[in-house]
Amino acid sequence: MQLLSPRDYIREATELINKATHKVAFISMVLTNDESTDELVEALAAAAKRGVEVQVAGDMFTYTELSGQFIPSHYLSKRVRSTTRMARTLSGAGVDFHWLGRLNITTISGRTHSKWCVVDDVVFAFGGVNLYEKGIENIDYMFRVKNAELAHKLAVEQRRIVAADKARHAYRSHIFNLNSKSTVLFDAGFFGESVIYQRACQLAADAKHITLVSQYCPTGKLNRLLRQTNTTLYFNPWQQAKGFNRLVIRMGMYLTKLTTAYTRKNYLHAKCIVFTFHDGSKAAITGSHNFVNGGVLLGTREIALETRDKKIIAQLEKFIETQVA
Repeated sequence: MQLLSPRDYIREATELINKATHKVAFISMVLTNDESTDELVEALAAAAKRGVEVQVAGDMFTYTELSGQFIPSHYLSKRVRSTTRMARTLSGAGVDFHWLGRLNITTISGRTHSKWCVVDDVVFAFGGVNLYEKGIENIDYMFRVKNAELAHKLAVEQRRIVAADKARHAYRSHIFNLNSKSTVLFDAGFFGESVIYQRACQLAADAKHITLVSQYCPTGKLNRLLRQTNTTLYFNPWQQAKGFNRLVIRMGMYLTKLTTAYTRKNYLHAKCIVFTFHDGSKAAITGSHNFVNGGVLLGTREIALETRDKKIIAQLEKFIETQVA
């Protein structure tokens, strides 16, 4: 399993999609096309035209992110119109394309925050990269792994998400044992339920030291556990964020009294926790979850990897050392 920068992820995924022979499954909360993503979008359309099964899903929050507006009637910017054309182009090429969350009660509840890209037997997942220029410029990563069973599982999970979204229902969060050292965790959108957040709390309760990386200040039960443990926290200072994110971070810091060790200029969007236990062993959680209680309450769909694999943890620690600390 290899940790990739956002640009390396987009480049490698594009190359593989251009060579795909069987299936492509792509899901992202924010999904659009601009200079940084045009080639990948074109590769998705080309794969569908040559007979590859291509399923693509983005969340309607894309329009909120691009327009800076929470009211759909205000979605009139050039970037928004370009995204609408992208969706039509992909559908016209034969891509099974879906916007998720059209019927959600609010703009922020029930979002699909998961990110992955499956190309035949290769998976890009367990990071936070959204498919647009700003998302690629953030401090973030994705992991690449070749695993036929995981690729099949994620393709099936994506179809299940689309079906649940159409029917306006959620299903229980669940887990998938990847191997003896790693487990894949899925939050499936059930309000108030998160196996990812729950496992973070369970591991935090046993840890001697914790290093947490997120775009937001951690809240809820996890915050209380972090305050009882030797912890290094990296999240964006509220002054560095904009709009809704600025409010979320500022409110989180006010309520929890936590401070951040993050001082770099680029926006931090990566999400991982490294736990060190009293016997010296380590575990990590990495994926799309921001480790805030609000996402749990609002029923966001998420994916994460819980692992005790030393090679994966070493890559996360190197990323933190070189890109975050």
